[in-house]
Amino acid sequence: MESEANKAKILLEALPYIREFYSETVVVKYGGHAMIDANLKKSFALNIILLKYIGLNPIIVHGGGPQIGSMLEQLKIDCQFREGLRITDQATMDVVEMVLVGKVNKEIVSLINQCGGRSVGLSGKDGPTIMARKMEMVINRKDAPPEIIDLGKVGEVVNINTGLIQAVQARGFIPIIAPVGVDEEGETYNINADSVAGAMASALKAKKLILLTDVAGVQDPSGEIISSLTRRQAAQVMESGVVAGGMIPKLKCCMECVEEGVQKAHIIDGRVENSIILEIFTRGGIGTEVVL
Repeated sequence: MESEANKAKILLEALPYIREFYSETVVVKYGGHAMIDANLKKSFALNIILLKYIGLNPIIVHGGGPQIGSMLEQLKIDCQFREGLRITDQATMDVVEMVLVGKVNKEIVSLINQCGGRSVGLSGKDGPTIMARKMEMVINRKDAPPEIIDLGKVGEVVNINTGLIQAVQARGFIPIIAPVGVDEEGETYNINADSVAGAMASALKAKKLILLTDVAGVQDPSGEIISSLTRRQAAQVMESGVVAGGMIPKLKCCMECVEEGVQKAHIIDGRVENSIILEIFTRGGIGTEVVL
């Protein structure tokens, strides 16, 4: 009986958070190890389904870099990276779209449906939902002229059209979105999934943005996790050099979201089972939150 009583206590402790987030939109960027490990994949699906059944409106934006890399290798298509971004020619773009939209997206949809949820897979070209433009990358150097890098079919978000997503939500389905966008001329672009998730959260006035990563959160110089940062503090952390590499665009994404009206943005460890539930429905949460 003691075990059952503890379960009841846990549910009651979650009640204030369920009340706060009821009917609110939560955008989750799904990527990293949570997309590979079988147990974590099932845990993720059940977390998302639970959010839906208790009255939240989850939206999933997913990545797929390792899967794209594996397919390119199988097809013997060479691929280069500059500043962490994949240079994407037309042949590579065809593979990116095939893997993200045709394979990864449908695997996530199938997993959620098999676990008892109702989901629909979309790409940014559907609707169209994600309007994009070609990303321009310029690297400024101290003792040399700026270097202009042509990344090919790598894009950035111009606008999110929310109509199709809201129509899917209104019918009780969970939208699963591949980060592929399109411009006014119909050109297709591969877009960073964190950026798409952030733009989606801003456009839909989401209550939360949650980025699943393979790290525990933003760390201070001593290696301790920083549990909460204001937008200004996050900028200071980046300027100080405390964070580097892939954490910088994630922090920038979070900062932009809260500036656009998203209440909180979170960087959490997707390697932790039930990390989404722990973040939303417990007092301490996990990882790092960014607020205005």
